[in-house]
Amino acid sequence: MIIINSFSVLKPINKRKIINDPVHGFITIPDEFTFDLIGHPYFQRLRRIKQLGLTGLVYPGAVHTRFHHALGAMHLMMLAIDTLKMKEVEISEKDALAAYNAILLHDIGHGPFSHALEQCIVHNVNHEDLTAIFMTSINNQFDGKLSDSIKIFSNNHPAKFLHQLVSSQLDVDRLDYLSRDSFFTGVSEGIIGTERIIKMLNVADGNLVAEVKGIYSIEKFIISRRLMYWQVYLHKTVIAAEQLLVKILKRAEFLVKNGFEIKVSDNLRFFFENTFTIDDFKNNPILLENFAQLDDGDIMFNIKSWQSNSDYILSVLSKNLINRQLFKVQIQEEPFSDSMIDELTDIFCLEHHLSKEDAKYFVFSDTISNKTYSANGEAIQILMQNNTIKGVEEVSNQLKNFNFTESTTKYYLCHPKGLK
Repeated sequence: MIIINSFSVLKPINKRKIINDPVHGFITIPDEFTFDLIGHPYFQRLRRIKQLGLTGLVYPGAVHTRFHHALGAMHLMMLAIDTLKMKEVEISEKDALAAYNAILLHDIGHGPFSHALEQCIVHNVNHEDLTAIFMTSINNQFDGKLSDSIKIFSNNHPAKFLHQLVSSQLDVDRLDYLSRDSFFTGVSEGIIGTERIIKMLNVADGNLVAEVKGIYSIEKFIISRRLMYWQVYLHKTVIAAEQLLVKILKRAEFLVKNGFEIKVSDNLRFFFENTFTIDDFKNNPILLENFAQLDDGDIMFNIKSWQSNSDYILSVLSKNLINRQLFKVQIQEEPFSDSMIDELTDIFCLEHHLSKEDAKYFVFSDTISNKTYSANGEAIQILMQNNTIKGVEEVSNQLKNFNFTESTTKYYLCHPKGLK
């Protein structure tokens, strides 16, 4: 007689979980395959990548992750699909699930500290390109179950409005990150009527539109995004922190490539020693796996160790970031004069006995830009009561009062505090 120990029998895993999100409330995982995607190591890595880079050094609560954001965006996609179905937009269950998974994975290609290090570890390859490669890799592992999601993400799906829900001037990505970033920073200017906007969505001529009844919520959305950029994303102290981080990585890479002795984790050294193209990532699965091992913790571990490095520049920069001794930042509408930059550089060189070339890690100027809204090709379309379609810039009297389609560029100057 065979005796079976009841404790050894594996019960089926319940994959229809509910997640309690502080921004949207309860989020339901819609499908068992989606549960498997969330559990994939590539997606779990997003738990270790902050949504707002080093913004937590300015707004202490801003330590939420890309993992948070991806789940929130998926939740809003589910609400948007339900709204469109109620308005008799034809969306199959297969396409709905594909859209959920497309938005769930839309940021999976982000590197450590999100946008702050976009071009510092892998040069000339953006996170959208890496996202597409990650999705292809996962698709191969799951026997093609992500194929439709990839079509939606890359705008190759016949239902164009599904891609527009993932990426456009009025997508669920932006709806979530504005609400979420506002919540965690405490900046009330980012609060938008997310549910109201979603309830006003519709489809006309195959494209995503917003019904004219929601025009005031759309106006608030556009203005809030502009305010959040200047008050949070491009806050001058955030710029100071992120530029300090960038300078640290650049110095470390310089030392590695020039044969100096420096302790670096294997995965980060791999990217310091080599320059890869997007084709390299497509053709070399090992390369993608190495990138997937990098997260915020890996970068901070290295920076903590570099505080004691024999290289003066790397050591000082690393100590400054760890101890929040950030650059002083000046921002203005016009470029800073070369004479002003040269004078500050000369003073710094004299005080620290460094060359002008080395001083560029400490005294430098660059630009920041903010474009609130782009009307070229992907304008927010408003469905009027007579079923005609107009761009939001034609409908909104409030938006006509300021030039919100123009890109605003400002100039900043960074240098150590106390430099006279």
